[in-house]
Parts: sequence; C-alpha cells; structure tokens
Amino acid sequence: MVHTDSPIPLHIQISTILEKEIKKGLYQEKIPSERELMERFSVSRTTVREAVSRLVQEGTLKKIHGRGTFISEKPPVHEWLSSLNSFTETVENMEMSAGSKLLFAGEETEEDIEGLFDHDDIFRIERLRYADEKPVAVEKHYYPISIGKKLSEYDLEYCTIYDLLEQELDIKLAEAEQFISSEIVQPNESKHLEVSPQSSVLKAERVITDPFGEVVEYYRAYFRPDMYVFRIKTKRMG
Repeated sequence: MVHTDSPIPLHIQISTILEKEIKKGLYQEKIPSERELMERFSVSRTTVREAVSRLVQEGTLKKIHGRGTFISEKPPVHEWLSSLNSFTETVENMEMSAGSKLLFAGEETEEDIEGLFDHDDIFRIERLRYADEKPVAVEKHYYPISIGKKLSEYDLEYCTIYDLLEQELDIKLAEAEQFISSEIVQPNESKHLEVSPQSSVLKAERVITDPFGEVVEYYRAYFRPDMYVFRIKTKRMG
C-alpha cells in the first residue's frame, strides 16, 4: 500500500515494499511485470520503472533483456563500511537472526600484531558467527590482556562484544581502519564455515582506536563470499 499524501516519493515507497517482499521470499526468481505492479499500486509505468531501477542500481534486482526483471543471486548479508557496526548489528539490520559459537578465549602469541599494543600480552577471542543459523564468518578479536580477561567474564556466545566494551567496560570506540582482501581458506576455517578446501574466502582486518588514538582492538575475520558482501557508497566531488 502506497500513500499519495506521504512526503516520500511513490517510487521509493514501492521499491521499499518490493525489497521487503523479496527478503521474505515472496518471489522465487522474478518480480511481477510492470503491468501487474502498475495495477497493484495504481501508479504510472514511469513510477514503476523508477522503483525497479532503484533496486537494480542497488543490486537487489537484475534486468535480462527479453526475459524480464529477476532477483539477483547475491550474498544475503550486506555490511556498509560507512559506519562501525558489530556483526550482530549488521545481520539484524538485514532482518536476520545473529548467532555465535565460542571457539577460543585466552592468551595468544601473534608476532605479526604484537607491535599494535603497548605490550606483548595479547588476548584472543574467536567465534563462529551465524546468520539465520547458517555459518557465515570466523571472527578473531585481539585485545590487550587486561581488556580480554574482563571480556571473558561474560557469556561471549550471547553478548555483543562492542556493547560490552562501551557499556560495561566504559571503553569508547572512536575510529576504525579496515582492510578487505581474499585468500584461500585455512583447514580450520574451512571446517567451521562448511566450505570446500582450497576455496576462497573474504578476509577482513580492522584496527579500532579510542578517542585518544590508542589501539583497543585488532580484528581479523574470514567470511563466506556467498553469504556476505562489503558495500560502500562514494560520491564524486566536483
């Protein structure tokens, strides 16, 4: 149902409705034809085309000449890199259920990241992350030993780590620098993510600092590319 008295343009209302219906699985491969959408929403062909074009530009739909408009086969979880969100927030923003399985929590020696912190004692928290009960990522959080031990006092299979840092430990997260790449999956990650050996996974690395520039966390995670995508919107400056 669209509202003609709303300040939101009709084509945006329609595209929002269609996107929600696609996420709910109401359409298997194709969305209804232009004629069907015109009749359903009582709008012009131009308005329908604007709504559909918006979803095509976002990657939700794809047009195939002579066949119609199809639902894109794409990863269900999208993380926008314009803000710092936890995995739980990202998954729940997609109207999916987030879950965790704690794989490890304890002191760790990682020579390649020891220089990030003021001292060499490092605490690692490793979790397998789920979206709608499907394995999506293996996340590894590295902290100074003092922070890691405090976090380990909580139930890490149910708690959101960034909420614990900010709300329970009173540690402010100010900035993050993130790197995205791909690599061949390691045996342990292959097993946890339920992907074939030698397949490629997305690798995300992130360094988070507090308002004073001190490193709070080093983060390394491996994502199934069929389940997760990183997105960013840029604007050309004139």
